[in-house]
Order: sequence, then structure tokens, then C-alpha cells
Amino acid sequence: MLACFSASIFPLGKGPLIQTAKKTFHFIMIKPSHYDDEGYVIQWLRSSLPSNSLAALYGLGLDCSSRNVLGEDVEIVLSVYDETNTRTDVKQLSKTIQESGGHALVALVGVQSNQFPRAVDIARQFRASGISVCIGGFHVSGCLAMLKEIPADLNEAMNMGISLFAGESEGRLESLLQEAYAGKMKPLYNYMDDLPNMEGEPVPFLPMHKLKKTAGLRASFDAGRGCPFLCSFCTIINVQGHKSRYRSADDIEKIMRDNLAQNIHNFFISDDDFARNRNWESIFDRLIYLREEEGLNIRFVIQVDTMCHKIPRFIKKAGRAGVTRVFIGMESINPEALKAAKKKQNQITEYQTMLDAWHAAGALTYAGYILGFPSDTPESILRDIKTIQDEIPIDILEFFILTPLPGSEDHKILHEKGVPLDSDMNHYDVVHVTTPHATMTDKEWLDIYHQAWHSYYTPKHVEKVIRRAKLWGVDPKEMMMKLLSFYACAKIEKVHPLEGGFVRLKYRKDRRFGMPLENPLFFYPRYLGETIRKVGQYFSLVRSYKKIVRKIEQESSSNGNGKPGLAEIAEPEKFQENIKVLPSTAAYTHKNSSK
Repeated sequence: MLACFSASIFPLGKGPLIQTAKKTFHFIMIKPSHYDDEGYVIQWLRSSLPSNSLAALYGLGLDCSSRNVLGEDVEIVLSVYDETNTRTDVKQLSKTIQESGGHALVALVGVQSNQFPRAVDIARQFRASGISVCIGGFHVSGCLAMLKEIPADLNEAMNMGISLFAGESEGRLESLLQEAYAGKMKPLYNYMDDLPNMEGEPVPFLPMHKLKKTAGLRASFDAGRGCPFLCSFCTIINVQGHKSRYRSADDIEKIMRDNLAQNIHNFFISDDDFARNRNWESIFDRLIYLREEEGLNIRFVIQVDTMCHKIPRFIKKAGRAGVTRVFIGMESINPEALKAAKKKQNQITEYQTMLDAWHAAGALTYAGYILGFPSDTPESILRDIKTIQDEIPIDILEFFILTPLPGSEDHKILHEKGVPLDSDMNHYDVVHVTTPHATMTDKEWLDIYHQAWHSYYTPKHVEKVIRRAKLWGVDPKEMMMKLLSFYACAKIEKVHPLEGGFVRLKYRKDRRFGMPLENPLFFYPRYLGETIRKVGQYFSLVRSYKKIVRKIEQESSSNGNGKPGLAEIAEPEKFQENIKVLPSTAAYTHKNSSK
């Protein structure tokens, strides 16, 4: 399949190693999850999305192995673990490493702020066995990019002997592996001032047995990095830079063929804004050729901004290239909120036109909506959700609590002003309140977050969305399952759908460092009871959604097509009128000193 598959890729402790006279160096890549409020790792039988960072580093590791960067007499054994769907048995891994000579590097990959405490807990266990560990990702990179001093949690990690890596691994992994093999790891690797080009670099890849543990059997890759916009809550622009870098159409075709060879047809392009990828048209043209001329079955999810419909040919070519779902950074329909976030590119009067264009191209639309801008109140949030339901034809709406993530301008300003912030990075997961709001208490803010999910996903609106999707040619059952997967995570599991999954797994001994292990006689009965209760809630929700689908399908059978008119599902002219009475951006007042 791949020339560089000469590397051994058996998970440690799960299969035989290739018998060879070579020395062995284990390169173990782990994408950590994070803890729930009781200190247990959030893990699933099947998780929602594969990790692009894990795929990118694994692709680089395959390249290093194929080139024998540690010498002809050293075999690099690659192992990859996504903690959202795979338990990390540190004791077994450490034992296997010691039995094969003790040479290894454990890389905690793509670690976000809410995952940093879990990453450190994993690292401390490996360090207890004398194994080299390095933590990279957005938390380390964001802190070093935006803060004048290294924060306490990063210093604490380095004091444990954990190395930190800021920046991107292209062109750097070879030397990192060599230093780990020689036992000469540095405390800090900081490449934030030297971001590499992407074209021609080894491409992201994960083997099939890993992708099978994600819903939808989907691979993930980045076609570009960086973003030209200035959103104050965003970490992308400060970690990956304002100057975007890109893979070529040849790179993308290689990713396609490598994955198609292992029967993967579904992809998530993780670019924060693919519409601003300079190579978007050449990439789409190549994908169109693969689909229309070679007959390859490939489908994509992409992320774009709200003005992408202004780019000539972009949406039409996206549809032909295989884009079936698109995530849009809508964030708000309130001009004051958009101005506060420096999201000037969002023109709310364009939302209707943009969404209609995507639906015409055959793509379902997903939008992120942030709660907690300075001008937000519980009443204004509910009012805006009602406006969206009545007048904006978005399919899936997902809510986020405005969170000052390390690496964002928001976090930097709050930190420098001494505004009290939650010191527990585990809470920086966009479903916890981590900073004071100008008008809402922490409880009010958290309550309106949960209420927002219930207010949008009412039975009445679910029926409206399914009817609308049917009009655009989407199977009502398919639309039902998409709505269900998002709302069930928020309603039943109390986690954000983007970190959700199918069947929650919980291990008694996998608890946050410093928290006591529960008595088995208490833990297991409670876990069983929770699981039974959640299954019951899930099937109750399924029944209510199926009832809606049956109603729509019965109507379709009785009247020939059952398709509602556009007037029944959206009122764009009413939306345009309501925009005029929303708060004027000219009257915006900076009420919150934390911004």
C-alpha cells in the first residue's frame, strides 16, 4: 500500500513485533482525551472524529522510519493511540519498552488546553519508568506564542523531566527522534517563529484498524494551515499564523489514494477555513477529476467562513468535488457580538444567500454559535435562537461557551489585566464557564448554555429541519440521525458533540492524578446504572424522532411528494426586516473589561 509501511505498526502489547537483529526504538504517539467533572477519562466505544494531529505525526513517523533516520541498525516501531476511543495502558507499554531495550519516545500529540492535565498525568507515569516524553499541541504553542512568561503548568511539566514542543513537526521530527534515542532531550523545543511549508511534506495517514474506532469511518487531514482573519477568541491565527501555508493538489491526491487503498472514502479536511486556502480550486479540480473521470467514491466535510459564497465557483465546485457537509463559523447573529469578537467578515444579511448556495450544491450546513459575548443575556440568546429557527435555514446548530483559550487574544488580554480565570485547564472545553461575564453570573451563563440546546432542538424545529432537508433531497432518516447525534450528546452525556461518541467507557483506575480511586462495590454498580439510564434516554429520544420521520413520510405517500413550499420552512424577507432592529454596531459599548 505505502512504500514506507516497512515500519512495524503493531500496537504495543497487542501483536508480535517483526523479528529482526536490529535494535528497537519505540515511537509512541498518543492523542489524550480529557477528564469529566468526576475525574474520569472521557472515552467511547466509538468516538466522533479522528485526530488530524495524530494522522500528521504518524505520517511523518512513517517517513522517518522508511529513511532509517536512527541508522540502518535501528528499527523504529510506530504505535498510535487515540484516547477518545482506546485505553492507554501505560504499565504495559512501559514494560514492553523496557523488555526491548528501553529506547523510546512517547509523544503526547495535538494537546489542547483542556487535554493538558490528562497529558501530564500520562507523561508522569512514563517518566516514572525513565522513558522520554514530549508534549506538543495548541496549549504549549499558544502559551509560548502569546504570553510573556511561561505559565506555571508548563514549568511544572518541564520540572518533571517532560519535554515541551511548540510549533509544527515537519522537518523537525527526525532530529527529535535522534535526540530521544541518544538520551539528550531538551526541556523545550520552540519553533513558533519558524513555521514550515507544507507542500511536498509527508502527508497525514492513519491505518484502517485505528480509523475503525471512529464514527463514519472517516480520515482527517489538513490541506492548509493558518487563517487571515482576526477573531479574538481564536487560537489558530496565533499558533498556525496569519500567513496560510498549503498542500498541493498532488499531496491531496496521494492522501486520497493511500486511504482509498484501505477502503476509506470519507474525509474531514481540518483547515480552519478551507475557503481561504490559496489552492482550493486546483484541489477541487483534482477531486472532481477523481470523482467524475475515475469514478472514485470520495466525500468530504470542510470548514468555511460566512462569505465563501462570494468566491466565484467555490461552492459549485465544492459540491462536484464531494463536499456533503460544511461547518460554518457563524458565531452569532448579533452585530454587537460579532464586533466584539473582531469577526468583521461575518455579514448577517448574507447568511440566507450563503446557506441557500450550499444547499443547492447538495451540502448540509453546520454552524457554530458562541454564547457569552459581552452584550449577551439569557433573554437575548433565546431571542436570537428563535430568530434562527424562524428565518435562517441552518441544519445543525452547535453551541459553545465563549472561552478564553490560551493562545487567543482574549486570553492574553484577560491574563495581562489580571482578570480572574479558572486555573484548571481541564475546564477549557467550551462547556464550562472559565471567566466572569459582564451581566450574567456563572450559573446563569452555564444554565443558558444547556437551555440553548433544548431551545433549538425542540420537536417542532426538528420536524422543520427534516422537512427542509427532504426538500433539498436528503433522506429524512439520515437527517434524523445527524440531529439526534448532536442533541443526544449535549442532553444525555453532557459533553460537547465534537468530543462525543457512541457508548461511554469508564475505567475505575483511570482517574485524574490526586483524586482517590473509588471502591469497586460503589463504582461498578453506579457505572452500570448510569449506562442503563442513558440507554433508556437515548431510545426515548430515538422514538420521538422516528415518530416525526414517520409523519413526514406518511404525508409524502399521501400527497405524492410531501414537499413543503419554501414559505413553510424559511422567511428570508422577515429575516431581512428583523436584522434592522437588532442592536446597532455603532452603539456598541465595551462593557466587559476582560475583552
